[in-house]
Amino acid sequence: MTDRLLTDAELELMRILWDQGEGTVRAVMDRLPPGRDLAYTTVSTTLRILQGKGFVTTRKEGRSHVYVPAEEKPRYEARSVRHMLGSLFGGDRVALLRQLIDSEPVAADELAELQSLLDDKLGNEQ
Repeated sequence: MTDRLLTDAELELMRILWDQGEGTVRAVMDRLPPGRDLAYTTVSTTLRILQGKGFVTTRKEGRSHVYVPAEEKPRYEARSVRHMLGSLFGGDRVALLRQLIDSEPVAADELAELQSLLDDKLGNEQ
């Protein structure tokens, strides 16, 4: 698997494939948000680039190519966070978490879930 990260445009299409499990160019286009008008050739080219980078595989069905994610979303998320942690925060996990909590309003239920995750983590390591 590649160690590269996705561009914004590639990530947009990968999110659709992760949600759907697979898709043709047309199926991916149909799942784009309203007002996001990408040309068929743009989506097709981007999917072929993703294939070349190893992020998707393809199979032929009739005249269409079906694109399938080659990496699961949680694995890509973890790799992206590790990259951000190292490159932007110098490995300082507390700084990363502080930024996540301080940069945007956090709902009480989200804070409770975070507290539960921390409690579980502390309980499992003691």
